[in-house]
Parts: sequence; C-alpha cells; structure tokens
Amino acid sequence: MSPRIRAYGSPTLVPVSGTPHAHEPHVPLPVEIPVTESIADESLDLKTQIVRFVLTGGLSAVVDFGLYVLMLALGLQRDVAKAISFVAGTTTAYLINRRWTFKAEPSRARFVAVVVLYGVTFGVQVGLNAVMNNVFPDEWWRVPLAFVIAQGTATVINFVVQRAVIFKIR
Repeated sequence: MSPRIRAYGSPTLVPVSGTPHAHEPHVPLPVEIPVTESIADESLDLKTQIVRFVLTGGLSAVVDFGLYVLMLALGLQRDVAKAISFVAGTTTAYLINRRWTFKAEPSRARFVAVVVLYGVTFGVQVGLNAVMNNVFPDEWWRVPLAFVIAQGTATVINFVVQRAVIFKIR
C-alpha cells in the first residue's frame, strides 16, 4: 500500500504519487505537508505558541519585505508591490501558524476568518502608524517608533484573536 496524504481542504485521500485510484477522485487543491498524522491531537502551551508566533512573524516579515524590495527593483509600482508582498507575507504567516503554532487542521472557515482579521489589523496598523507619525515630533526616531508601535499592536491583536477565536474554529 502506498503512503497517503490529505489534499488541502479535502477529506479525500490521494496517493503520494498524485495519481488517484479509480475509487478516489483527484481534488485539485494544494497538498498538505505531512508533519504528523493528526496535528490537532497535540496542543501547545501559551509560551510555546508565543515563541512560534514571533518566529513565524519574523519569517513572514522577511518574505513580505524581500518580495517588496524585489518587485520595486523590477520596476513595479510601490503600492502594487506592497499589496502583493503583504498578501504573500500574511499567507506565509497563516500557513505556518495554522500548522506549527496552533496545530490546526485545514478549514476554509478558518482561512476566511484569518483574511478578515488580517484586513482589520492591516487597517489598525496603517491607521496607528499615521496617527503616531502625526503625534510625535519630527525627530529621527519618529518613523521607527511609529512603525514599532503600529506593528506591535497589530501583532498582539493577531495573536490574541487567532489563539482565542480563529484556531478554535472547526
């Protein structure tokens, strides 16, 4: 018998080779990375989740910023480049956090909830950054401090809502 893995968002099992048996229809969705048989069986304590969330956020920021700089270097318009890099970074964060930080099974409802949350926290981040830039004096530290406050606030909101609500969704 060949090893099997689950196609994302599908209860249908397909062989690792990607060729379904006659009684198993192929589902054209991305394949999950096989980490454990049932990832939901193992929950992590708060400290471990926070550490993993921060590490995932760091990697996602590298994806976001790296793609942003690359697209700017290739001549893409700034706002378009930032929108694409934001989507890439937040998608990276969701996929890793779902699997590694919160040990949750795939769920379309959860994915939609994360998209809504990221939309809200994006607005909070951009708005708070603008407010802080207007409140602080025009000193060298204004821009980095406003960025850290806005990013930190968005990160805390993301963690709390994901841990308490989103990754409880079945």
